Amino acid sequence: MQDWARELGFSQIGVAGVDLSSAEPGLLQWLAAGCHGEMHYMESHGLKRARPAELVPGTLSVITARMDYLPQTTPAGWQAVEFERLQRPQEGIVSVYARGRDYHKVLRARLQKLSDRIAQEIGPFGHRVFTDSAPVLEAELAQRSGQGWRGKHTLVLSREAGSMFFLGEILVDMALEPTEPVSGHCGSCSACMQACPTGAIVAPHQVDARRCISYLTIEHDGPIPLELRPQLANRIYGCDDCQLACPWNKFAQPSRLADFDARDGLAGSSLVQLFAWDEAQFLRRTEGSPIRRIGHARWQRNIAVAMGNALRSLPAGAERDAVQSALAAQAAHPSDLLREHVQWALAQCA
Repeated sequence: MQDWARELGFSQIGVAGVDLSSAEPGLLQWLAAGCHGEMHYMESHGLKRARPAELVPGTLSVITARMDYLPQTTPAGWQAVEFERLQRPQEGIVSVYARGRDYHKVLRARLQKLSDRIAQEIGPFGHRVFTDSAPVLEAELAQRSGQGWRGKHTLVLSREAGSMFFLGEILVDMALEPTEPVSGHCGSCSACMQACPTGAIVAPHQVDARRCISYLTIEHDGPIPLELRPQLANRIYGCDDCQLACPWNKFAQPSRLADFDARDGLAGSSLVQLFAWDEAQFLRRTEGSPIRRIGHARWQRNIAVAMGNALRSLPAGAERDAVQSALAAQAAHPSDLLREHVQWALAQCA
């Protein structure tokens, strides 16, 4: 099965059981503390996340898979390259995973192909495929099946691949032998916690989504809290800082698939260029991309915050003037959400 998976672009597969009861107390505590923010679906699904056999009745085992997503052209020392982007306040930063094709589409299709290949070998079997698309404790299942260990940032880490990979699952009605978990190798390192711009990693293995830039720029649909706006800097969709700081990511592997290569405009573009996209252009450029899910209004909201931060750090000159002019042109925008963020951004000139 490993060979079939590799032919489809997966890096590794494993098998986990369905008894995740030991993870339930932590999940309940996290929800009770409100750390899920406005992701109400997490609360509504409750413990179903830790009970695969309730999600898909008849499930006896879970086949887990991981797929590397760094673009094929990723250079050596890529973490330093990405950190350098943060020193260019006029550039809009999209999280690495989102610069290419929507991973939901890629993984689901390939997990289904893997399921079909298994069925050719053993005959029809009951199954459903998932990737970040259902109430499933993906990282917990990945850890239990030997894909890696949970880092202090809560992401799964592999000695061979760092954390720059997607996870997917096939819930099956077959009792399969679980693969062995691996031991953790973070030790006393807390680089991810120290790197988080907003202090969202409130304790080892605990993230408060309400402070996480990925949550704020993707899941959160209202105004970005005033006190957190400066920490967003020029990040306009997601945040990679905890992964950039992680020493294990020097072993991160480029994907073998062209799907995750960066699309034109999503790496290296200026905030002014990106802010100029009207809704039709946004929809065209983000077709088949995970970015489309946030919609044009939130895209502009995020960029407006980044432009306000740029006004505070850019020296006087043409670049700063271009940012200010682009914002001023939208100061009376009919959207309450965008208008408030634009006006805040313009106020950063003072």
